[in-house]
This record gives sequence, C-alpha cells and structure tokens, in this order.
Amino acid sequence: MSASPAGLSSTGASLRHVLGHLLTPLLMCVGMGLAYLGAFHAPEPHGLRVDVVGSGASAQVLAQTLHDKGAGALDVRTVADRPAAEAQLRARETYGAYVPGTKPELMVATAESDTTATVVQKVFTEVAAEQGAPLRVTDVVPVSKGDPTGQGLFFLLVALSIGSYASVAVIGGAGAVLPLRIRALLALGMSLVVSAIGAVFAGPLFHLVDQGLPGLWAMAWLYTAGILLVGVGLHTFLKRWTTLGVMVLFVMLNFTSSGGIFKPELQSGFFASLHSFWNGAGFIEGVRGHVYFDGTGVGRNVLVLALWCVAGAAVMGAAAASERVRRRKAAHAAPVREERAVEEELEEAVGV
Repeated sequence: MSASPAGLSSTGASLRHVLGHLLTPLLMCVGMGLAYLGAFHAPEPHGLRVDVVGSGASAQVLAQTLHDKGAGALDVRTVADRPAAEAQLRARETYGAYVPGTKPELMVATAESDTTATVVQKVFTEVAAEQGAPLRVTDVVPVSKGDPTGQGLFFLLVALSIGSYASVAVIGGAGAVLPLRIRALLALGMSLVVSAIGAVFAGPLFHLVDQGLPGLWAMAWLYTAGILLVGVGLHTFLKRWTTLGVMVLFVMLNFTSSGGIFKPELQSGFFASLHSFWNGAGFIEGVRGHVYFDGTGVGRNVLVLALWCVAGAAVMGAAAASERVRRRKAAHAAPVREERAVEEELEEAVGV
C-alpha cells in the first residue's frame, strides 16, 4: 500500500523541522573551528615585554639589538639592577628579565603564564648560547604544586562555564513558563552552587591554589552570575538559538581570549583585544593577581566581572519588558479570538 499524501506531507514537514535544527550544530562546528584554530593554531609573540638588567652601554646595545631583531615581536627595555627587574615581574609589568654576564640568568614568573615564560626562555637561551654560556632560569613567582602546568585555572574556567551555560539551557527551556523573577532567582542560586563547586575543585580536591580560596570563589561567583543572567535574559529573545548564542559568547570568544593558554601578546589582534574586557579574562587574570601577585590587577578584573553582571541585569530587564508587552498583546487578543469563536458557532448554527 502506498503512503497517503497526508503521511508524505507530515514526513516532509518533520524532515524540514529536523534539518532546520541541525543548522545549530553545524554553526557550532564552524564557530568552534574558527575560534579555537584562529586563536591557538600559530601563537607568535608581538610586543612581548622583556627586560635586560644593567645600566651600562652593553645592556643598552643588547636591548636594542633584541628589539630590532624581533621586528615587533619583543618590547625590550632595560632596568637598573636585579631587584628592580624582580619588582617588575612581581608587578606584572614584564614577562622576563635577562641578567647578562659570565653566568647569565633569566628571571621569569610562570604564575603569570607558563607558555609565555617558555617563549621568553627560548629567546634568551639563544642569547646566552651566542655568549658561550649556559642559561640559568629563576622562577620568581612559581605556580602552586597542584598546578604544575599553570593551566589549571583555565580548566577550572571551562568547568564553571559549562555548569553556567548548561544551567541557562535548563532555566530558559524547562523554566520558560515561570515568571522572569523566579528565573532570575534560579540563575543567581545556580551561580552560587556552580561557583562553590569550582572552589572545591580549586582548593581541597585538586589544590590548584595554595591560598586565597575565598577570593577565588567570589570571582567565580561573579563570573558564573554574569553568564547565567545574560543567558537567561537572552533566551526571551533567541529561543532555540540561545544555546548557540551562549556558546559564541562564553566558549568561542571567551575561552580563546581568556589568557589561560596563551597571553594576548602571543595571539592575533582580535583575540588580544577581547582579553581586555571579556569575562573569562577577568576571571583568569583576577585570580592570578589575587593568588600569586599580592592583589596586583585584581581591582580592574573584578570590575570587568561586575560589569558583565550589570550587563546581565540589563538583559534581564529588557527581557522583562519584552515579556510584559507579549502578555498584554496576548491578553488583548484573547477576547477577540473568543468573540470570533462565538461568531463561528452562531454561523454554523444558522447554517444548520
């Protein structure tokens, strides 16, 4: 027996519906490839600040030679002595300080960025080799023992982000029938839970940090609250495209610009520019400053996280206004639909 026209029509409509929804994972695939490969596939230094220790002519000549040879890759300056160089590292002003001499030394701060310290070490290993001497490397601000690669904070960022935007999908989807104020409370409640889980990961479970855990938790809460408020608010406008929108904002653009793998000085201009105000960078750099650098840079990065929360509150406010308008329109349309239904019933009765 052949399929009925009604059955074929239903199958075709269902297929079109599925194909329309398959557009989302395809866009995710393209977006993730462009973002991750664009940000990470070929890191190269540009304007990477390093110092040469010394005030004499030889130090000046070495600094200028390295600067010119790098053709924009390095920003080489001189500092008077070793204590001044160490102070610059602790102030997060430079990524390496080279002390020339018969026993050359390179000072780095792997807590700032292990990958950047590796790049700096490669540069000055060649310099020392040209002088015929082995290079001694001193890490003045090392990472904690529980985070030997210095990338544990990045993977913590990933966990916090997944917990946050997955919660957005649930609150926006399953909770769509709830009043927006309840959805907002759910968002804030989930941000507390997700950030607390992150603090457990960072502290007692994996020992990513040896100190400053309460401050890390506070920044994790600001970070997750910003994602949840923005995401839940956007669901009112984006509907089924919310997952893609949140992925773009808090995965594709966020992870790649956070500085957790490569600092902006090793990335293209686009991702380097995002680093200055994106929320993932605010979390990573804020925690680094809090845990390893005596609070250097924390205020600015906490402000970045707070502004994302403010943006989330603004999106929620816009969503509330939009939903009020929709409810008024629905309430106005209901009597009209009811009146039409009554008229149709009367017409049918008269016709009979």
